[in-house]
Amino acid sequence: MDNYRFILSGGGTGGHIYPAIAIANELKQRYPNAEFLFVGARDKMEMEKVPQAGYKIEGLWISGLQRKLTLKNLMFPIKVISSLLRARNIVKQFRPDIAIGTGGFASGPLLRMAAASKVPCVLQEQNSYAGITNKLLAGKAKTICVAYDGMERFFPKEKIVKTGNPVRQDLVDIKVSKKEALESYDLNPAKKTVLIIGGSLGARRINQLIEKELDFFDGLDIQVLWQCGKLYFEEYKQHESPSVKVMAFIDKMERAYTAADMIISRAGAGSVSELCLMGKPVLFIPSPNVAEDHQTKNAQALVSKNAAVLLKESELDEVFEGTFKNLIDSKEKQERLGQNIRGLALPKATQHIVDEIEKLLK
Repeated sequence: MDNYRFILSGGGTGGHIYPAIAIANELKQRYPNAEFLFVGARDKMEMEKVPQAGYKIEGLWISGLQRKLTLKNLMFPIKVISSLLRARNIVKQFRPDIAIGTGGFASGPLLRMAAASKVPCVLQEQNSYAGITNKLLAGKAKTICVAYDGMERFFPKEKIVKTGNPVRQDLVDIKVSKKEALESYDLNPAKKTVLIIGGSLGARRINQLIEKELDFFDGLDIQVLWQCGKLYFEEYKQHESPSVKVMAFIDKMERAYTAADMIISRAGAGSVSELCLMGKPVLFIPSPNVAEDHQTKNAQALVSKNAAVLLKESELDEVFEGTFKNLIDSKEKQERLGQNIRGLALPKATQHIVDEIEKLLK
């Protein structure tokens, strides 16, 4: 039988959506006649990204709790009840064989109702510090796929399988050479290249830092490939020059990674998994504004294995130049970081997650 029915939920950010889409793609490859339905939060980016990937999606009226007392928080219980009822109807009508949650608010009501209908549930946790939705759902799940060691702090040990995070297939088998990658950005092969990535929307604090340090990079004879994010492109495009390439968004990440000698990045779970595959020296500047400060914890998990360097936003002005120069001057340090981070890569994560789903189907 291969006409299974899979229901998936994950959203709010790309970090939850892209893993869910990657899992669906792998399932579709193995079961071409299967049916798929995604469930997301009504006004979040999954409502656009999932249909673009070719899947149907239903929206729930759900959002997270705000940190301070607001009118939105007073609506929260009503949204939860409304979402649970809607999720129950969706499960009843779709009759899934398996429910898969990758985190984010919408996966809470959906997986709770799937479990109540005796549908086996699989969770995928991307971060080293588990998200609140997955922690609440852990008791209902049959299997919990994780990307870091030590996750029994959050989940029942017997349910945990370390698979890694799904990464895009084009990053697993890169076909482009360094020479081609540099040419595609019109960069000089004689100079070292630093790639700056602050997430798809950009990161204000990283952009401010890079703008301030352009002369410093120039003094070191380093060229910069800078994804500043679409929110900030108008503000920073004036810095474009032969040795500074400013882009709103890099759509061929495999080229950018190949061109880079060193990378400065946020520490979202998806970025960390991609950077492990690349095996390049990385300087992480985690966002302090995310739930449970999970980016700092993701970066610390690598730093503890001597596989990356971590700088806090609050100390950038004091320590950035010294830290960067230490790293760029030491070939040995770059090689050690590159080898250690590559040692943490789990390139077959998506296949392993789907292997776990298959065990439950059988």
